[in-house]
Amino acid sequence: MTVWIVVSILLVVLSPLVWLRPSRHQSGRMALRMEARRIGLAMQLSPQAWPHWLKHQPPSPCAQYCRPRRSSTPTVWSYWQLEPGVWVNQWREVCVDEKLLPYFAKLPGNVYKIEADKQMIALYWGEKGEASVLQEIDALLKALA
Repeated sequence: MTVWIVVSILLVVLSPLVWLRPSRHQSGRMALRMEARRIGLAMQLSPQAWPHWLKHQPPSPCAQYCRPRRSSTPTVWSYWQLEPGVWVNQWREVCVDEKLLPYFAKLPGNVYKIEADKQMIALYWGEKGEASVLQEIDALLKALA
């Protein structure tokens, strides 16, 4: 009987340690973030005020992968993915830029937004997928920077 009491006390004491172990989902995200760091992408969790007209509200904060821009006179733009393969600007006008569309077509459906300002180009992503998706994102950011 005392053995069972000791075992149950040990289980009660050690059970909170199981909560500290990351889930598979969290471990997968950590692996993607480490891979991004290894290939030279900057990553941060960035709070966002998403437009009300998006069909599915992305998370806030959202994972932002970015690269510095090299261009001396860069253009500033932002596009949201309304549904897989359909990119729109803040006025909900469909993207018709022939330079950007081939790159956007390669992106997965869980990329929420791509924006470029004078210094950085950033991509907001749901972080679902394999490392090969991360390689495509890296290639896109390098090409557009």
